[in-house]
This record gives sequence, structure tokens and C-alpha cells, in this order.
Amino acid sequence: MPMIKSQYKFSSAQSDFFPSLHKKVNQYIKSAGRTNYGGIPLMIKTAVMLLLFFGPFVLMLSGAITSVSTFLMMWVLMAFGLTGIGVNVMHDANHGVFSPNKTINYLVSLIMNVLGGDAAIWRIQHNTLHHSFTNIHGADEDIIGPPMLRFSPHDAKKPIHKHQFIYAWFLYSLMTLIKVAYTDFKRAVRYRRMNLITSRKAFITRLFKIAGGKVFYFGYMLLLPMLLVPFSPWLVVVGFLLMHLVCGFILSIIFQAAHVMPGSEYPVPDENGRLENEWAVHQMLTTCNFSPKSAIFSWFIGGLNYQIEHHLFANISHVHYRKISVLVAETAREYGIPYNCEKSFAHALQNHGRMLYQLGR
Repeated sequence: MPMIKSQYKFSSAQSDFFPSLHKKVNQYIKSAGRTNYGGIPLMIKTAVMLLLFFGPFVLMLSGAITSVSTFLMMWVLMAFGLTGIGVNVMHDANHGVFSPNKTINYLVSLIMNVLGGDAAIWRIQHNTLHHSFTNIHGADEDIIGPPMLRFSPHDAKKPIHKHQFIYAWFLYSLMTLIKVAYTDFKRAVRYRRMNLITSRKAFITRLFKIAGGKVFYFGYMLLLPMLLVPFSPWLVVVGFLLMHLVCGFILSIIFQAAHVMPGSEYPVPDENGRLENEWAVHQMLTTCNFSPKSAIFSWFIGGLNYQIEHHLFANISHVHYRKISVLVAETAREYGIPYNCEKSFAHALQNHGRMLYQLGR
């Protein structure tokens, strides 16, 4: 197993919290006549999100768009499609819950590669590190920001961080743009050093696959429109940047509102790498829900407003999280465990801003 797995150990003192909760969730799934997978609701959503992304793109390539403002609006629509594909389709597939068929999950996960990312690198970053070691400094890459941002109280503090509550929102927009251009290569190198990519051959192969995916992505997303649309190449670049700025901002604020919050903890392992709490309690203390009553918002962002449920039951599709959340909150109350939930997304963002301010002081 990767070395990081042996560095940290959750408490061996196990309560009945998760066994009790797990039993309730299994009973719900069984009594409702459902499975852990997304089923028809997720298939319909997949079609909608793919259409939202590729529909405007094909329309632009056809030459039907002749207005500059409409042309740019097509890229904005694609940004929402790109976001929707990421948090709904690709996310569930990479967790293995899009379909009970492993081959289908794998093939659907490769949509990420078509859209400029790399599914294999994402699974290491998200499934192996983030889900296993949530909010642990040095292990969870979701709280390892660029030098200008401080997401953890255990990060080194710099004078510029005093102003991060102001400028962080602008930097969030750059997330997907940096990822498609650079981050996957950087992570591949890091994961090789961590032995998460276990051989030199696998590492070289991964680098070639990442590079090939980037060439393909930039080729059809930039070069093809430059050749076919009735606008200058620079306007195509503007549209492409606009798409990524909108998508990056939406994804960033969704992720940050789930973990970098005043109510979230940042556990520190002892000198032997042992953590204070068992795994399930650790997830409860480091994760935050938001906007539980907004069905449309939850539908669009793939149930990631139910972040607690996702972390506890990543082996269950997001289409079940709203119902499961009632069981999680109820069981948390029974065992006296905090259940962090912001009443609205706006309130969550307000508190995230406060957390950025506190981390910069």
C-alpha cells in the first residue's frame, strides 16, 4: 500500500455510531427497493449535463452563432455543463457508484480525460488522500493551497494572508484553468515521490497519458473553434478562459464551503501518527453540509451540499444523500456528535470568508 496509508492511524476505540448508522442506511436502501447506484435519475442527469456542455459547443462549430455576445454566452453555458459533468457524472463514476458495472464506471470516469483532466490522478488526490485524511495538514491536498492562500491553521502564515479573505475569491476562478494546464503533472510527480504511483514505468506512462490528454483537449477546445467559427482566434481564447473562470469559481466555492469552515476541525496526529478519533467521527468533525433545503441547487451540484453523507458513504451515489442525511443527523444526535450544517449556501460562503479572515490573522 502507499506509504501515506501507514503514516496515520485512526483511533482503535470504536463506538457504535457508525455501525448503527450503517445499519440504518442499509435498511433504508433495502426498504426503498433501491441500490447504492445512481440508476435512471443519474442517467437522465448525465444526458442533461453532457448536452449543456457539448450542445453549445457544437452549435458554435456549426457557424450558427454570429453574435459576439451570444458566442460568449455559449461558453458560459458550457461552464455550467462542465461543472455539472464534474460534480455529478465524473465524481460518481470515479467513486464507482455511477453503475454497478465496473467497466461502465471506468469508461464514464474517462470523461474527465476528455475534458482536460486525468481520472487516475484525480482518484489518488480525491479518493485516496482527501477522503482518507480529511483536513489533515500535509495529507489532504484539498487544504493545500497556493502560497498566497492559507486553508489550514497548521500552514505557515505569511503577511499577505491578512488579505486573503478579499483576494481568494478571484484566485478560486483559476482552479480548473491551472489544473488542465499544470496541476496533473505536478501531482503525478508528487505521487511518485510518495510511492502512490508505485513504479517508474507507471509514472512515465502516466505522464505520457496526461500529456496526450492535454494535447487532445486543447486541440478540440481551442484549435477546432479557431478553424471553424466566424470569429477571430483571440475571441475563442477569451471564450475558453471565460468558461474556465466561471467553472473554476463554482467548483472552488463548493469545495471550500465543505471543509474550510469555522466549525470544521483540523486534527493533528500524535508523534506516532495516531489520530484522536475513529474514522467516521473524524469525517463528521472535518466536514460541513450546506443548503439542505434547496433541491434544485443540490441536484445541480451532485449532492455535494451533503458533504458529510458523501464522506461517510462515498460508496453510495449522491442521488440518495438527501434521504440519508436525515438518518445521519438523527444518529449524530443520539451519540452526541456534531453535525455541521449551514442553512444556506450564502451563509456557508459568508462563514467561509470569516474562516479565511481568521486564518490570515
